[in-house]
Amino acid sequence: MIIRKRFGQHFLEPAWVDKVIRAIDPKSDELFIEIGPGAGALTRPLAARAKAVTACEIDRDLAVELRAAAIPNLTIVEGDFLATGASNFRLQASALVRVAGNLPYNVASPILFKLVELHAAGLPLGDATVMLQREVADRLIAGPGSRDYGVLSILIGHSARVEIILKLPAGAFRPPPKVLSALVRLRFHSPHPPARDEAAFAGLVQAVFTRRRKTLANALLAFPPALAATPARMLGAAGIDGARRPETLSIPEFVRLADTLGPA
Repeated sequence: MIIRKRFGQHFLEPAWVDKVIRAIDPKSDELFIEIGPGAGALTRPLAARAKAVTACEIDRDLAVELRAAAIPNLTIVEGDFLATGASNFRLQASALVRVAGNLPYNVASPILFKLVELHAAGLPLGDATVMLQREVADRLIAGPGSRDYGVLSILIGHSARVEIILKLPAGAFRPPPKVLSALVRLRFHSPHPPARDEAAFAGLVQAVFTRRRKTLANALLAFPPALAATPARMLGAAGIDGARRPETLSIPEFVRLADTLGPA
């Protein structure tokens, strides 16, 4: 088997595969999308337990090996998951779909955002159980006022409930990564609370966290639409103290602030 280091691949050791599969808990009537199946360590037991698995693999050599293995209930989609759309996955439209994967740590955050995007586009995703760098997992579950709270916590938390279900040492993988890992479950839901303009909400959050140590009155200057609306007016309309820092605002408060840009 050829391992291409440029894809950031770390393969799960057999001793940990059973623990992860038990945590995922696939059922015989469930459909799965697997992101980055690699050599198939999770793919085989997942396909054996689920109704069907569609695995997206960017590495051509690994995709060829998986096809040659002729694993029952498995369909291989060769390519970059970040470049896929809902139509790439030929699934029953009415069936709830689950996601599993050992995500390449260098693109884990973009993949999480892609999952939220696919859910919003109509792919019926129920949950995703994925392996992440522990640091990223901590950011996902962080709350307002904590050191790890930021863009990832807010934008993913707006559309998914997140929990850490298993922590893994570096020795759980081959080759061992230089970081600790965690298995995280995201349960997708409609944006809560909904924003009038989801793009404006996301843009505002991303902008103010470029100045996370500044006051909101100052940090909003990094968001061009706020210049026209004026930060003082926005903050007043949202009932938020401009002396607060971005990292202290809850998701509903960010939505309320973003909504001041839209029609009343």
